[in-house]
Amino acid sequence: MDKLKAISSWSGGKDSCLACYRAMQQGYDIKLLLNFISRESRRGCFHGIEGRLLKFQAGLIGIPLVQKEVSPDMNKYESEFKAAVTELRGKDIGSMVFGDIYLLEHESWIERVCGDLSINAVEPLWDNPVESIIDEFINSGFKAVIISCKADVMGKEFLGRYIDKGLVKELKKRDICPCGEKGEFHTLVVDGPIFSKPIKIVEAEPVIKEGFWKHWFLDIKQYA
Repeated sequence: MDKLKAISSWSGGKDSCLACYRAMQQGYDIKLLLNFISRESRRGCFHGIEGRLLKFQAGLIGIPLVQKEVSPDMNKYESEFKAAVTELRGKDIGSMVFGDIYLLEHESWIERVCGDLSINAVEPLWDNPVESIIDEFINSGFKAVIISCKADVMGKEFLGRYIDKGLVKELKKRDICPCGEKGEFHTLVVDGPIFSKPIKIVEAEPVIKEGFWKHWFLDIKQYA
């Protein structure tokens, strides 16, 4: 196995994007992006982004995106994750990149599962100060918009807003993690140094959704 040949876990949001970008700068050859989508909704499991939009995004980045369907039963997620990585890695891919920052339960799960798979877990953002991560994201030329947020933490007026220094100041005043690491909000990256052109959101509307918690979601209906 070549440890520099890697799969990058992909949500379409800022943290997975910056982690992938950092890994590329560190010499990793990202062979593909791996994204899990709901079998029922055909949307990303954790960010809710439509599968077709994620494919469009990956096309602008120029790295193949592989989408794997998973069941709504989270108890099956680990086995489905392992099966997908095992199928895709082949004989030469030795690493997988993740965008975790400071949640120990996430990092511990990844280390354990990757250990079971005998694949090297790469965490380029791990234990970095959140302010430095978001500053690097902005200063590197990436652009992302908020596509969902917890309704009891942030209002629908945050939907569609770009991640910029003004927004970061506002989030810090409200005592919200600037990276949204605890799920306060999620983003869609629409431009950056690895994009061939920006994604233009043409039509979208806010909707309220119920789940583990109530959250606002930006339903992107048309893009180019």
